[in-house]
Formats: sequence, structure tokens, C-alpha cells
Amino acid sequence: MNGTLIRSVTARQVYTNRGKPGVEVVVTTENGAEGRAMCTAGVSMGTHEVDFAYDGGKKFGGKGVGKALDSVENVIAPVIIGMDAANQAEVDTAMLSIMPDAKLKLGGNATAAVSAAVLKAGANALGIPLYRHIGGASAMYLPVPGVAMAAGDERYGGGITTPGGKPTMSVMAFGFDTFSDASYACWDIHTRWAEKMKSKFGGLPNNRDFISIPEGIYNSDREIWEDMLKTIIEAGYEGKVGFQMDVATDTYHNKEDNKYYGLFDKTPKTKEQLYDFYMQIIKDYPFVIIEDPFNEDDYDTTAALTKESGIQIVGDDLFTTNPERVAYGISKGAANTVLLKVNQVGTISEALDMIQYAYKFGYGVMPSDSRGEGASIADYAVGINAGSVRESAIGDRGNRFLEIEAELGAAAKFMGAKGLQGFRNQQRAQKENGYV
Repeated sequence: MNGTLIRSVTARQVYTNRGKPGVEVVVTTENGAEGRAMCTAGVSMGTHEVDFAYDGGKKFGGKGVGKALDSVENVIAPVIIGMDAANQAEVDTAMLSIMPDAKLKLGGNATAAVSAAVLKAGANALGIPLYRHIGGASAMYLPVPGVAMAAGDERYGGGITTPGGKPTMSVMAFGFDTFSDASYACWDIHTRWAEKMKSKFGGLPNNRDFISIPEGIYNSDREIWEDMLKTIIEAGYEGKVGFQMDVATDTYHNKEDNKYYGLFDKTPKTKEQLYDFYMQIIKDYPFVIIEDPFNEDDYDTTAALTKESGIQIVGDDLFTTNPERVAYGISKGAANTVLLKVNQVGTISEALDMIQYAYKFGYGVMPSDSRGEGASIADYAVGINAGSVRESAIGDRGNRFLEIEAELGAAAKFMGAKGLQGFRNQQRAQKENGYV
């Protein structure tokens, strides 16, 4: 189909909400369709993520992306212009075959932005929604969404490295019949939470809807969870909403003595103490998801927690959307869900291959838009029939999910509790603890 052939590829540096510049790529096809995608680094990044190309020097703190733009327009574009944007695998393969170690030399931010832009251009050239282009006729399930609650890494003195506001706390709305109902519950809870935090210490949501909690407001995160639980109960959603936490534990891990400092309270914790802590809070509070509970290479302890806790344990820094790390984690039984950042691994095709591998072995996939995916994360989530998604109940991402739900009409299906790994264990634990 000549109309879907790539006619032009352009790139520019853009500002992002992650504190670092991003690479935006626009791919245009012969029939005038356009695909626009952006890739940026996250606030916290695992050491095993694909390397991005940066300029160095003083400007933008060394994080300018001029080198990545040059890779896009002068190296990648000449290779893929004339190729079929509707054939994602073929374009990605050609891009990665330009030279040995193409992602490393060109920059993962360059290849990821091009790959995502090609995907969108292919969908637009074919005249179909992005989620339909990704998942075909089977794309009909909307995931369990959440809403941001608390963030801030300085509340107990800070971590070993720069944590970027971790741990972050969110709530996940699973006990509803439709995405729309879950979305409203998240808005309701977040609105009440924001009012509570404003009256407590003047806290206001940031541009990601989290409220950063400074040092001296709480003595431990248990007090935060008590306030979160009270807010859920006051709103009338007990048993329908649970806690999600992105610990980003590596940022609190001291590799010299293998202890965690400044995490959850001021008391240093060994791996064993942290493990016992998780097991206790899962009993005490309605946790349904914990992300990166131990350092990024501790597969064994993560596997033990996954087996014993019975809840959704997500690997982000543990996996970095990397097929090899996911395969190793599966062999160890570490985590039961992969956090999907389509811009994290380097190309869409590699991300989709990883997703199919995870599904094959019973793992869940939880999309996140922290690498610049934006509202398109909704299309990715529906396209792969993801069971849950990071936050995304409100704002631009929530709006796109609601739009998709309306487009699907009677065919739309909300995952609900079944979208969470280990949901039966979660329901049982909540009943035992009086949340249902």
C-alpha cells in the first residue's frame, strides 16, 4: 500500500515534565498521515535500561539531545524512508541493523522515538485507532487504573542516591463495572486527599498529581497509609480500592552493607527486615501492588516475596522492559508483572516481543507513561489487553481511556479485580482484615 510508505522523518528537542529534554520524532507517510512520538528519561532510572544519547557539557545539565537528533535525521531517516510504516517489525529491524550495537551508538532515545512515531504513523495511515493497530480485533479490555497520592524522598532524611520522589503511593480502583466508574472513584479520592494534605501542611498536587510530603510531617509511612485508608473509607470505596506503591528501592540501597536507609521511616533495614516489613503491611493495609520491593538485581528475595505475599509484584528496575532480564526473572519466579515502558527498551517490536513472552508464562504487563508516552499509554494498554496501568485514571491519560471506552461501546470490557495478579488472594486478605 503506497500510502503507508514513509515519506519523511524529522526530529527536535522538546521540554518534558520529567526534568530532562526529550527527543520528539515526526514520521509522515505518502498519504499525508503523521505519527508523532516523544522519548525522555524518567525521574529514576534503572542501571540496566537502554543507554540514551546525550550531548554532555553545561547546557541542560549535560542532558541535551542534539546527538540523538542527529542520529534520527542523518543516520536513521535515510534508511527507513520509503519503507512501510504499517510493517513495524520490518522498520525496527532495519533501524537496528544500521550498525552493530545500533541502540548504543545511536541512542536508545533516538531509536525509541522513531519506532513509536512509525507505529503511530502506520495507524494513522491505515485510518485506525492506535490500540486497534496494536491489538487488532482483540483489543477491547480496559485496565484497572490508579491515581497518584503521595511522593517525596526527603521525608525521612533522603536515600543513598537521588530517588526522584520515591517511594510514590497511589490507589488502584478495581471494584467497579466500568472504567468510567473507576475513573470517577479515583478523582473523588484524589480530591479528598488533596484537601486533607492542604489542610495538614499546605501540600498541593504536582504536575503528575502526586503530593510531595516533606520531612517532619509524618514519623513513618504507616501514618501516610492510615490517612490514605481513612480517605478511601470516607469516600465509601472500601473493598473497591487498594494501594499501589512504587518503592524504587535501589535508591535507598547501600551496596556496601546491603542495608536500606531512609525508606518508610528513619530506621535502617536489612533485606530480611524489609521483607518482614512488607509482609506485615500487606496484612495491615489493602495493598494490591508493590513495585520494585528490593534492589534491581535481587531476583531471589523478590521471588520469595512474590510467592508468599500473593499480591501483584511489579518489576521495573528489575526488568527494564528487557526481554533477557524478563526471561531470567521468570525462571526465578521473581515478580509476577512487568512494568512496560515502551520507550525503555529501544523499539516497539522488542517491547511487543517481551509482552508476548511475559503473557506466555502467566505474567501480567503494567504500562507506564514515564518515558514520554503520554496519553498514548492508554492505546498501548488497551492494545495489549493489559490488566492494570500505572495511575492514568484522570488527566490526559484518563481522558484517552474514556474516549476509547466510548469508541468501543458495548464491546468495552473493564478488567476489574481480575486485572490484578493474585486478585483472589487480595480479596481474601481484604476480607480477613475487614476491608470488604
